[in-house]
Amino acid sequence: MTKKLLFVVTIALVAAFSLLAADVTGKWVAEQPGRNGGPPRQTTFDLKADGSALTGSMTGGMGRGGAAPAAIAISDGKVDGDKVSFTVKRETPNGAMEQKYTGTVSGDELNLTTTRQGPDGPVEMKMTAKRSKT
Repeated sequence: MTKKLLFVVTIALVAAFSLLAADVTGKWVAEQPGRNGGPPRQTTFDLKADGSALTGSMTGGMGRGGAAPAAIAISDGKVDGDKVSFTVKRETPNGAMEQKYTGTVSGDELNLTTTRQGPDGPVEMKMTAKRSKT
């Protein structure tokens, strides 16, 4: 009887913790001011959570004009309650670039901090993405 009760309580706790995980699955759009007063830059994140694993892609974020940028797959994605983290790796004219994203989900807002290596050390930037209705 005790083993059965312990098993049921354990299952209930696992279910409760999974319900506490933030709903990060979906399309998120962040808009940041353009450089030197230019037009705003838009970054779109298409994310999918599966338990604690986070997959998806990012489009935009480099502030370049011209053709629509291709989506870049995220890697090392994780969800822990309302916290998310992932990495975006891409090739640029100046070589490979890696950006690490960490943040929290609160309702329809995804507050992110991104860190990348700059010429004078790490560069950190904050952004808020809103859940897209489309």
